[in-house]
Amino acid sequence: FLYFPETHGISFRIQITVKELLDKDVHLKLLFHLPINYPSGLPGISVDSDQLTRAQCMDVKDKLLEQAKKHLSEPMVHDLILWTQQHLKDVIKQSARVCNEKTTLSKRTSTEDGIWMLLLHLDHMRAKAKYVKTVEKWASDLRLTGRLMFMGKIILILLQGDRSSIKEYLILQKTSKVDVDSSGKKCKEKMMSVLCETEVQSQHKRFQTFEVKEYSTLEELQKEFETAGLRTLFSEFVPHLLK
Repeated sequence: FLYFPETHGISFRIQITVKELLDKDVHLKLLFHLPINYPSGLPGISVDSDQLTRAQCMDVKDKLLEQAKKHLSEPMVHDLILWTQQHLKDVIKQSARVCNEKTTLSKRTSTEDGIWMLLLHLDHMRAKAKYVKTVEKWASDLRLTGRLMFMGKIILILLQGDRSSIKEYLILQKTSKVDVDSSGKKCKEKMMSVLCETEVQSQHKRFQTFEVKEYSTLEELQKEFETAGLRTLFSEFVPHLLK
């Protein structure tokens, strides 16, 4: 059990084991983000497991959110954990059964409807190699595309994808120990700024992959934004970071 106090509510991670599921034990990591108005407001939920696929974890998360709505205005975390232990097997079986039916539709929906964009600014990376690897894994797991961009001291993360995945990425970025402090101890990201979070518009081009890129000049960085139809985004948020 890990407890993380946050400015906008609290987040905590609970690890549970479901016994004898599909001839093996399944270890789940459940991350709950409780907003300040909890339990009147729904918690943010993230599900991770080495034994399940990312799609299965997303299905478990969706089912938990459905259950959370039934308990609105009353404490619910304990009930959600019990529900997971009791119904995980059914969720996984259902996920496998409908997987093929949903594949074509989900691909079309994720590329055509409701795509969001997120631009983040990081102050620094002390453990750069590990930090970059973590960001790449999160982007891959959540099916997000975009760029991790370095230009001098400027560090930007530009992401595109489903809004729910964007929200989940933000939770991971805020609550996971992704870097080290001045003494070399693992720490959470404390100096991240959300510069922009908005729906992708028709004039914006979609990134097809997630890439880590370094730029020698501000002009090179600007060209990356302009190629993606994001000239306005660049001019509004990036130049002042040099001041």
